[in-house]
Amino acid sequence: MSALFPALDARSLAANPSDRPALRCGADTLTYAGLARAAGSLAVRIGGADRVAVWATPSAHTAVAVVAALLAGVPAVPLNPRTGERELAHILGDSAPGAVLAGPGDVLPAGLAGLPRIDVELTEPGTEGPTTAGPGATEPGTAGPATAAAEPDDAEAPALVVYTSGTTGPPKGVVLSRRAIAASLDALADAWSWTADDVLVHALPLFHVHGLILGILGPLRRGGEVRHLGAFSVEGVARELGAGGTMLFGVPTMYHRIADALGEDTGLAKALAGARLLVSGSAALPVHDHERITAATGRTVVERYGMTETLMNTSVRPGGSPRPGTVGTPLAGVGLRLVDEDGSVLGENDGETVGEVQVHGPNLFSGYLNRPDATAAAFDGDWFRTGDMAVREADGAVRLVGRKATDLIKSGGYKIGAGEIENALLDHPGVREAAVTGEPDPDLGERIVAWVVASDASAVPAEAELADHVAGLLAPHKRPRVVRYLDALPRNDMGKVLKKALPVVG
Repeated sequence: MSALFPALDARSLAANPSDRPALRCGADTLTYAGLARAAGSLAVRIGGADRVAVWATPSAHTAVAVVAALLAGVPAVPLNPRTGERELAHILGDSAPGAVLAGPGDVLPAGLAGLPRIDVELTEPGTEGPTTAGPGATEPGTAGPATAAAEPDDAEAPALVVYTSGTTGPPKGVVLSRRAIAASLDALADAWSWTADDVLVHALPLFHVHGLILGILGPLRRGGEVRHLGAFSVEGVARELGAGGTMLFGVPTMYHRIADALGEDTGLAKALAGARLLVSGSAALPVHDHERITAATGRTVVERYGMTETLMNTSVRPGGSPRPGTVGTPLAGVGLRLVDEDGSVLGENDGETVGEVQVHGPNLFSGYLNRPDATAAAFDGDWFRTGDMAVREADGAVRLVGRKATDLIKSGGYKIGAGEIENALLDHPGVREAAVTGEPDPDLGERIVAWVVASDASAVPAEAELADHVAGLLAPHKRPRVVRYLDALPRNDMGKVLKKALPVVG
């Protein structure tokens, strides 16, 4: 297998101008030559470690740390800086990193005090002595013997261990191989015509697949440029897209704020219209926001579907007809099927028959770290059980309707996906946010419950009005039987609604 980063290869750097921009985050900018020096030097310092943790702030230091680990062939474990004490202890105990890589100014929690710390420099360190930063700092090289930083070619070698959110138990370490990362990024490049000429703009967290693998490693694999905003702002998006950005990655909460600002900001509309590709992921983008962005910019937002264990599975192709509500068709090399509860494979592409998404292909993870039992349970033969429920349209496009554990509602003999009801609710002008769950009902088995945040607290839409709205768009049996109103929905760092954090009623 070829190296993950052809543009960082010494021969490539010699053949191309050394000042080609690779990464910009805030005030920090690195060319490909600068990135090669900084990451290469760090790779020598950590060479020989079994694993290293990375304090994954939204910074250039995180990017350099992860690239260095990949160059050294040392699996990196990205740590969410907002992780709680108990979860952090579990991740460290499970992954057993030999050191933690962090920016020189980062203040680390007490839970990391027992690990050797290696500060990540954005320039090649000189000979002025070891870099230290607070308690737990250590001299370079204590993570293992210094070795030459030569990027390995073993396709099955573990590259990253990314921990799941832990919504159904302690977080599991998802082992992602170099093969999986390369296959997924190359499939996206094929689907999106992603090249070295592209300049990606985003403000996603760097401890997760979306922001780190797609948003940082993706541009670097192509030999292009990434501009990370550090923190999301509409102004930052407009500035960077207006200054040559060609692609924007975001999550629905970001696009919702963009859609809200478009009516008053002609510069933002112009910047978005000039972008080649707008991509939304991690959760469904409401149809209303799709429509507002397209109306103001002439651009459609492309949605794609993936998860930590599978990386990317499907995508809407740019340039086609708008497809709000779908996540497109399978990427090159990805097999996808829908499976009924009895294990039978569904063949209907009718847009109505709900089944669990199962996938196979080179994009799949290698297994859960230290959890062979969980790994075995996650597969049906060679097919990974995603736990996501979906229907397929006549042309094979996938429309997700929710998670099997939380979003499949069995009501009155029907299997109903919460996601399509949520999208219908969001189509009502009086609804700003919506979540749908099921709760026991003596007659229906389960009744549909809508959790709604009103667009205007002084004009809250009535329960009957919302039920009729859903029934008119979908079908009578999909209308909510109960509507509960909240000031805000609980969400995680990626903007996904945490349904298990909704208030307990009854």
